[in-house]
Parts: sequence; structure tokens; C-alpha cells
Amino acid sequence: MKYGFISVAAAIPAVKVADTKYNAEATTRIISDADAQGVEIICFPELGMTAYTCQDLFTQQLLIEEAEQALISVLNDTRKLDIISIVGLPVQVGGLLLNCAAIIQHGVVLGLIPKTYLPNYGEFYEKRWFASAQDLNDTEIYLAGSPVVVSASPKLFQTMDGVRFGVEICEDVWAPIPPSNKLSLAGADMIFNLSASDELLGKHAYLRSLLAQQSARTISGYVYSSSGFGESTQDLVYGGNAMIFENGILLSESERFSFQPQLQIAQIDVERLRSERRKNTTFINAQRRATAQIINAQPPISDTQTDFRLTRQIEQHPFVPKNNDMHDACEEILNIQVAGLAKRLYHTNTQRVIIGISGGLDSTLALLVCVKSFDKLGLDRKGIIGVTMPGFGTTDRTHDNAVSLMHSLGVTEMEINISKAVKQHFEDIGHNPAIHDVTYENSQARERTQLLMDLSNQLGGMVVGTGDLSELALGWATYNGDHMSMYGVNAGVPKTLIQYLVTYVAMNGMDATSKATLLDIVDTPISPELIPADAQGRIKQKTEDLVGPYELHDFFLYYFLRFGFRPSKIFMLANHAFEGSYDAETIKKWLTIFFRRFFAQQFKRSCLPDGPKVGSVSLSPRGDWRMPSDASSEVWLKECEELMG
Repeated sequence: MKYGFISVAAAIPAVKVADTKYNAEATTRIISDADAQGVEIICFPELGMTAYTCQDLFTQQLLIEEAEQALISVLNDTRKLDIISIVGLPVQVGGLLLNCAAIIQHGVVLGLIPKTYLPNYGEFYEKRWFASAQDLNDTEIYLAGSPVVVSASPKLFQTMDGVRFGVEICEDVWAPIPPSNKLSLAGADMIFNLSASDELLGKHAYLRSLLAQQSARTISGYVYSSSGFGESTQDLVYGGNAMIFENGILLSESERFSFQPQLQIAQIDVERLRSERRKNTTFINAQRRATAQIINAQPPISDTQTDFRLTRQIEQHPFVPKNNDMHDACEEILNIQVAGLAKRLYHTNTQRVIIGISGGLDSTLALLVCVKSFDKLGLDRKGIIGVTMPGFGTTDRTHDNAVSLMHSLGVTEMEINISKAVKQHFEDIGHNPAIHDVTYENSQARERTQLLMDLSNQLGGMVVGTGDLSELALGWATYNGDHMSMYGVNAGVPKTLIQYLVTYVAMNGMDATSKATLLDIVDTPISPELIPADAQGRIKQKTEDLVGPYELHDFFLYYFLRFGFRPSKIFMLANHAFEGSYDAETIKKWLTIFFRRFFAQQFKRSCLPDGPKVGSVSLSPRGDWRMPSDASSEVWLKECEELMG
């Protein structure tokens, strides 16, 4: 396991009913292939040594003994491989015949898991041939030359890296309380399911939903392998389902009804799963007194370490919903923002809001939220006081977009040029206006906020903040300037997502003028416009040239806050996600700046105004993130320095 990832596989070999030699050879081929690809644990379908559809042949002693011989064959042929394999076969225990999963490695049977819930309805007749784990008294048997304790008590298997997994079989996961519930609460990071589920109209969608929910409910990886081509089609058809989930997310899925053997491989992020569990107090409470026997895997045969290569896809913009979910997600985000602001207006009996409109992304989204909130409450849009406050760095493009948008949306427009007031301020404090330093910039931001606050008193309104989640993470806000408001509607929305939200609003239900203005705002370089424009009147001060690309910072922020990943893992993930867009040196540079700024700017986040949480990450000091302002960043920055070393 490297960076918390473990490579797992769900396999579907071709089988022949009751031909154990053929089935063993097919299984061995796939195990060898998976091991060559770096798979650490592989799961096969239910009763794979014999095939699931043997029916009354399971009453034949010869078939039971041949199944054990098939297991011996697989053990002998894979004993020099480090991969852990989970295969299915019938096992005789005294007077009982059990439907079992054998966990094998290095030619040894590590453990045996009998099926608990036997379906005996509809097309299923398993109780005709098999006993349940619940019918079993703990006993030790010899299987394939190894002593194995067979019992109904929960068992977990542990790799040399400390990853723990449990096993259940087919119908077990359909039960009201599946064995995987107890196994996960006892510490299983992953569950493997050996299955033989026939195909029926609509069943696959239900099955996928069931597995996704079970993976999410147990905050686990879930690896599912079900019988495919070669099973008897006397009355039923088996489509060959292999699916791998991580906390409810489907990572890999086989082609159903394929006539070829299949091997689905995915990397499960165990570190991420454990991070989720540590933060989930419900899970922590539920796992009290949950126990299981721990069975350790074999140490590796060779000490040779193979280089880690991440194979799973990593999204560049983790805050941004995927395309097929974009419409619903944008609607939901906007509804959360609108509901938050509307409640605050209703509670304070306020029918006016004051908002600074710069012609940039953040103030645009905040204005749109104000408009939607007023419409929802049946208030006159003229109660929205949009104030554009041009200063030393304001360009015609942003100014004109701000004025055009306010006009087309029908809000009250107000313009106050801050240049004269700021120059007077410079004179008062003895600052040279030719020096474009932090005093020069922040004086403008504070002047704008002072105007908005004074207008709120004068007009009896509420100042709506426009700063976003990304700016809060980087501290890219002037303390007691744009940092402050009476309600910050964008506090839970990162910069990368704001671009999509504004575009979404532009393309859905906007008049032609507003649409054109919104799309031009999205296309405008991000800038605070606090220093004069260039000779051509274009934006000179570009935020991303100063603090770095927001898509990188949002990526860093997501994995740092959401899962608590260390810099080296975030760096590895970013290199994989942004391959071809940024080189490793560039990613290292901005990652270092991210951690330096994040720690140094906590004092700004400690006194944030109220604002709605929108996604899984928030920096509210009253909710998701409580951090001392004087915490040391040394260990994080030290690891950043050592990257690529």
C-alpha cells in the first residue's frame, strides 16, 4: 500500500459446470494476470471451483472432493505470488455442506468464510444443498492440507500494511442486517462479495444501488464479483457483474453479458475511508464493542518494492459536479444560497440589501443570489442596492459589465468613485500614492466596505458579502475590508465552482443582455483591480499570477480539508490529475504557497460573518474548521520542501 491506496480486483472467469479442473486453471490464469498488474487482493464469483449451477450434483461426494482438489491446484500454482485470492467452493464440515469463500495466499488457506443467508425463494433452492453458517458449531477441519477453523463468528483478514477486509457471499448483502455491517464496524476497510446473481429485468440497477448504499453506509470499499459466461442457462442467465465501490462511488464495472473472462481492477483509497470514519461520530458510536477475529496475511516473498503508479482517475476540479449532474447540482447550490439569504432577510425583517458590484465573478454570483432571494420572497428588486465603486485600478470592461448587469436585472444602481476619498486617506496617514504596496491596495478595499456599511445604516439594509471559499482559504481578502459583511452568501462556494454557477445562470432563463454580460464576466481575468491598468486600459493585476491558479488551490483545499491528506499525497494526486497542464515544479511551488498562506491567514477566518455551507467543505469557525490562529505550519512546509527531493 502506497499513499493509502490498495489495488483490488473483481474477476469473472469463464467456467464449465462441474468441470473443476477447467475452473481451477481459469482461476489460476486470472490470478497470475492480476498479480502481474500489481493487484493485492482479488475476488472471484460464488462457488467458482464447481460453478454455481450444479444443482443436485452438490449432493455428490465426488464433486465435493474434486472441488477441494481444484483448490489445491490453485494453491500450488500461485504459492509464489504475494496476491491474496478469494475463491468459492463447497466445503464439507462433518454432516454439513457449506457454501464457502476460501481466502488463500502463498499456497496456504488463511481462512474460510461460510455463507450466512441462503436464498430459498423464487428461482433459488440453496437450502436444498447447503447449511448456513448459523447452523455451524465452531470446528477445525483440514482443507487442502491446511488446518482451518470454521465458525460463524466474524473474521477479518489483515494485510502486512494493516489493511483489514471482510468477506460475505451473495445473498448476505441482501439481508436486512448484512454481515458486512458487523465486519465494517469491527474494523474492515473493505468488503469482498462472492456472488452468483442471475439477471432479471431491472435487477441490475437495483443491485448497483444496493451495493453503492452498502458501501456508503459502512464507509468502506466494496468489491463484488458475480458469475458469468459458462454457468448453466437451463432456466436462468448469469450476466457476469463485477463492480468496485469506494464509499458509495463506483470505481470500476465490468461489461455485462460478455463471453470473455473479465478482470476489473481499481485502487481503493483506504486512507480516505479511514479519514471519513474518524470524522463520522455516528460510525464511531455504532462500532462500540464490535469485534472480530483477526487473521494475518503472509509476509511478502520478496523484499523488492515496485514503484507505485496511480491508475484511477482523479478529477481536476473535485468541487465541480460531473457534467451529467451539473444542472441539478447548480440548482441545488443556488437554492441553498437563496434559502440562507432569504431566511436572514425574513428574520431581520429587512427588505433592502447593499452589495458592492465590481464586474467580477464573486459579486456577480452574490447579486444573482440576491435577485433570486428577492423574487422568492416577493420583494421588489429595487430593494437590492448595487453599488459600483471605481478606483485606481478599475477597467472599463469590469465597470461596464457591472453597470450593464445591474441595469438588466432591474436593481437599484449606485456609483461612488472612491479615488478622492482614498487620496485624502493617503494624505491623512502620510502615504505616498505612487507606492503601490499593501497599504495602497487595502486602503481601497476598506474604503469600499466602509461605504457599504454606512449605506446599510443610511438605507436600513443588510450588506451582502461576496467573498468565496477559495479566497477564505488563501486569506485573499482585506481584513475588515471585503473580508467583512453581514451575511456572506458565497462563503461555501469555491472559485472553480462559481465560474460554472454563473455560466449556468447565464444559459438558463436569462434575457439576452444579461446572458451576454454574464458570459463576458466569466471570461474576464480574475483581479481585485487595486493597482492601475496597463497603457491599453487592460487589467494589469491578475490574482492567479500572484497567488497561483485557483484550480490548483481548490484541488489542494479539497484534499487537505476533506480528508486531511498530507502534502506528499496531495502532490502525487495533483501531478496525476493535472498531467500535461502543470509540471511537478509548478505544482510544488503553489502547494507550498497554499500551506504557507492557509496557516498564516487563519486569523481572518476566526471572525467570519455568517454564511451558508454549500458542499462537503467549509471554513466556518462555528462549524467545520476550528483552528488556532497561531498554529505552526512547519511540518507541512517541511514536507513540501522535501517533495521531489
